[in-house]
This record gives sequence, structure tokens and C-alpha cells, in this order.
Amino acid sequence: MISGANSPAVPYPSASRAWYTVTLLTLAYILSFFDRQILSLLIEPIKRSFELSDTQVGLLLGPAFAVFYVTLGYPAGILADRKSRKILIAAGISVWCLMTALCGLAKDFKQLFAARVGVGVGEATLTPAALSLICDSFPHDRRARPISVYMMGISLGSALAYLVGGQLLEPMLAWPPLHVPVIGVLHSWQLAFVIVGLPGLLLAILVAGIREPARQDLNQSLDAGSAREAFAAALKYMRNRWQAYSSLTIGLSANTIIGYVASWNVVLFQRRWDWKIDDIGLALGLVLLVFGPLGTLLGGAAADRLARAGHKDSAMRITIGGIIGMVVFSTLYPIASSPAVVLSFFALTVLGGAAAAASGAVALVTISANQVRAQATALYWIVKNLAGLMLGPVSVGFLTDRVFGDPNKVGSSMAVTSVVFGAVGIAALVMGLRHYRACVEASDGQQ
Repeated sequence: MISGANSPAVPYPSASRAWYTVTLLTLAYILSFFDRQILSLLIEPIKRSFELSDTQVGLLLGPAFAVFYVTLGYPAGILADRKSRKILIAAGISVWCLMTALCGLAKDFKQLFAARVGVGVGEATLTPAALSLICDSFPHDRRARPISVYMMGISLGSALAYLVGGQLLEPMLAWPPLHVPVIGVLHSWQLAFVIVGLPGLLLAILVAGIREPARQDLNQSLDAGSAREAFAAALKYMRNRWQAYSSLTIGLSANTIIGYVASWNVVLFQRRWDWKIDDIGLALGLVLLVFGPLGTLLGGAAADRLARAGHKDSAMRITIGGIIGMVVFSTLYPIASSPAVVLSFFALTVLGGAAAAASGAVALVTISANQVRAQATALYWIVKNLAGLMLGPVSVGFLTDRVFGDPNKVGSSMAVTSVVFGAVGIAALVMGLRHYRACVEASDGQQ
């Protein structure tokens, strides 16, 4: 392992300033998932407008968005480790909000695909820089809770997309096409993207005004004069800890795959029980609104409590427990016989998945020195989101089109995808537990 003395500690910001930063970053994460999830409510009208197959829908839900992680995720991490994190995040918010609005101007599948890629480009900047800011705002034994609050953005953003989006979209979809000069004809689902996208520009301005905290946990052996040297040092650092990093990444990739399988939930209720969008949005939104934050807070609080009790692998333990619960119930809910059972099992899926996501993020930053923290987070986010977005929605669409050959079998496709990838994730985390514990002990020895 790379050794080297850490630089002297510098004061952390005041609690009020630190939590103000967390609040704005959480709002940004909520907005990112709101913009990301709104597409799942509009699948059926988009299919009708562009005459798409389920496989093409899966491409819009997944790969179109995943492209950005390959192109900009890691460079964003390098910038976050070396440059202004607040400016990076503010620029990213501006890009993804504008590209969300441009989704509403798409005239065919290719244009909508390209706009979704643009949304991903903007969102690539957020989490690596956000986690770096949060870690520099709180001491080691107090980081799990603010990170958990930030991670609540996943469930809160998705919940608001379903709750607010569902209630607004149902009457909007009855509107006649609108003729706009220069632009041409806009369908009601296209107007929804424009309305959702533009307000986020105000949040970008607020984020740009954050006072950045001083960087903590600086490992002098990782200081490098150029971006190339910093990249090489970061890779060496992570390579010497590859078992811990790879087990976390594979395990949380399964979490993300299952999370994006849920983007077919709206279609599941529409095809099996002919529910309307506003009813689906209300039901799914309430589940996400309650059980997402609950799982996130429980996961973070449990990790903090175990850590204070002396369990150095506390975050990894909570991650494993959360993933196991998520896999079990994500396999059961899509094939349940009634809407009530589906929603009950989906709630438990969200609870376990949220706990695992929060504690997994804590586990990652715990074994990462400051100079590589955003880069490690970026690589982790690249792999797990690339896996989730490429394999989750597309696998469901492919199985429905090519294996089951029946649109009404979408639930079976969801269950198969969840159990296969979930089993791989659980195995990876369990096998990596001792390696993770060793990395934490080694990091503590350098403090």
C-alpha cells in the first residue's frame, strides 16, 4: 500500500455552514433524479409518438444516460480533486437542466437519445464533487449522517417525480398538440420536459455561492504537480486496494441495476392493472418518499453507531445487509398477484436499497485519501451506473421482447434481472469484507 504522512488537520467549517452545504447538494441530487425519472412516467406516450419497441425504451432509460459516465465521469472526479468543486457542480446543474428541456424538442428517437446523453453529461459532475465537499465539512466519525442525507436525494427526487409528475402529467397528456413558431408541433409529453428542466437553473446559482471548506485528510505521498501524475498516483493507490474497491463496486452495481429495473414499474401497473399515471405516481411516490429516506437514514445511523462501537467494517456490514433485503424483495414484487402486495414488497426493496446505497458511499470514502476521494468516487460511480443503466432497463426490455415475447410478462423480466445480478452483488460484497476491513485498519494507522 502507498504510505505517507497526512498533513496537519485544518479546522472544519461551522455546523450551520456545513449543513447549508449539505442542504444545497441534497437539493441538487433531488433535482437530478427528478429530471432523470420523469422519463419513466412518459414511456407509453413516447412509444406511441415515435413507435418504439420495449428494447428501444430500455435504451432511452439506460444507455442513453450511461454514455456520460464513460466520457466525463472520471475527468469530473479529477477536476473535483484539484479545482473548485462548487463551480464544477453549478456548471453541471446548468447543463443537465438545459438538456432536460431539450428532450422536449426532440422529433425522433435519435434526437431524444442525444438529449438524454446531454442530461447525463451534466449529472456526471455532481456526486464525486459533492461527496468530496461533504467529507471536508465533517469529522470522520460524523460523516455518515450528512452523506446519508445527501443520498436521500435518490429516493426524494424519484418520489417527487412520481408524486408531482404523476399528478401534473395525467391532465397534461389530454392536451392537444401545441403549434410553436419555428419549433413546430409539440406534444404534451414534450412540454413536460421543458417545464421540468428550466427551473433548476436557479439552484445552479445558489450552489455557485457555496463557501468551499478546506481540504482534509491530505496524504502528502499523493501530492502531484500535474493532472497526469495525480491520475497515476490515484490509480496506484486504488490498485493497492483493489479487492476492497472492486467488491464495493460490484456489490453496489447490483444495487443500481435493481434500482433501474424499477424504472419499468409504471409500465408494470399500466399493463397488468390498467392504472392511470396519476394513480401510479401517487402510489410509487409515497413508497419512495417514506421508505427511501427511512432506509438512507437508518443505514447511515447504523454505520455511525457501529463505527463508534469499534467496528471498523461497519459501513460494509450495513451495505451487505441492505443488499440482501433488496435482492429478496425486488425478485418478489414484480411477480406478486395484487397491486397491494407489489407495493408492500417494493417498499421493502426501497428500504434495503437505500440503506445499502448510503452505507456503501460511506464505505467508499472511508478507505479513500482526500487527493483520490473524488476520483475514486467517480470511478465507482462510472462502473456502477454504467452497469445499472446498461444492464437494468435494457435487460428487462430485451427479455420481454425476445425471451418471453409478451408485453404483459414485463414483471417476469424484472424479477429475473433482479435475482441474477443481485446474487452476483451479494457474493462480491461478502468476499470483499475482510479486504475492506484491512484497508480501514491501514488507513487508521496513517492518521
